[in-house]
Amino acid sequence: MKPTKNQLFKRQITLSEIGKVGQQKLQNAAVLVVGCGGLGSPIAVFLASSGVGKIHLVDFDTVDITNLHRQVFYSLEDVDKPKAAVLSEFIKKRAPFTTVSFTNNPITKDNVFDLISDVDIVVDGTDSLPTKYLLNDACVIKNKPLVYGSLYKFDGYVSTFNVKQKDGSYSSNLRDAFPKMATDIPNCSTTGTLNSIVGMIATQQVNEVLKLITGIGKPLTNELLIYNSLQNTQLKMKLKPIVLKEQITELFKAQTYFDIACATQNPDWQISPKDLKEKLEDKNIEIIAVLANLELPFKVNKTIPIQEFNVDEIKIDKSKTYVMVCQRGFNSYKATTKLKEKYPDLKVLNLTGGISSY
Repeated sequence: MKPTKNQLFKRQITLSEIGKVGQQKLQNAAVLVVGCGGLGSPIAVFLASSGVGKIHLVDFDTVDITNLHRQVFYSLEDVDKPKAAVLSEFIKKRAPFTTVSFTNNPITKDNVFDLISDVDIVVDGTDSLPTKYLLNDACVIKNKPLVYGSLYKFDGYVSTFNVKQKDGSYSSNLRDAFPKMATDIPNCSTTGTLNSIVGMIATQQVNEVLKLITGIGKPLTNELLIYNSLQNTQLKMKLKPIVLKEQITELFKAQTYFDIACATQNPDWQISPKDLKEKLEDKNIEIIAVLANLELPFKVNKTIPIQEFNVDEIKIDKSKTYVMVCQRGFNSYKATTKLKEKYPDLKVLNLTGGISSY
């Protein structure tokens, strides 16, 4: 079937505020969606379904079985496949007037400017604080609007940052809301999340993009929307543009925006779930869990949450092999790295893929 634009977007074009002019604005727009998980995947699908002409997806991760309860555009058959590639194919099947492409690598300080250069709007669909600040700072430097979304348990946060105002100035950015990057905020792998709040925040972000492109309504500029799904309450926190482009440019030069979840892990520091199962009875193996309240299929010798992981306080026995475990293998790799930096000759291994792969 080859539908026309008038057929596919009839209900949207019928809106007097959109019409054919607004629909053409959507067709002419290019959007970068960073992250193809709980937020990014519905954002990309809804934007394509609305008629956005070009969408580029960025995600280094693969589909995990634990994703499916909230990342509803993936199926059981997609497990272990690259998210960006799978989502791209899904969009192509339902959005014939959208050109979709993808990057199956993490966004970093080295490639961020190239990725944002040819788009009109950047959408943050990540759960990584370093990446959120990287996107914010790069967008400020290159004068790109950023539609921000984040989640914490039953709370969701939405804002539209760095939008050019009538007087030529730019609206507030992430650092006006949170000047410094917190180091102890866990993601949904650690704290859990309900799929309803994920969908709500994703569609709020879609709404912001559509308003920016078509010019209708009032975007969430100079304010942060905070929504609580348990109480069905929301508030808007007023923001003022305080942290200026010149300051952020200096911060960008100094910061690495390093996220261990996006890093390439040293293959020599890994132990597979299969190999660990075979060595569980080995008395020379000491297993350390780096997440509290982690549901484990085996006993561990210690639990040291990654936020409290201080290598100077850990009593080390160099005759033993230490195995670090967490939910997906990211925080445990961070702990592995810390131990290896302190004790280069110590046998320390990371459970590849974490408990999710065990």
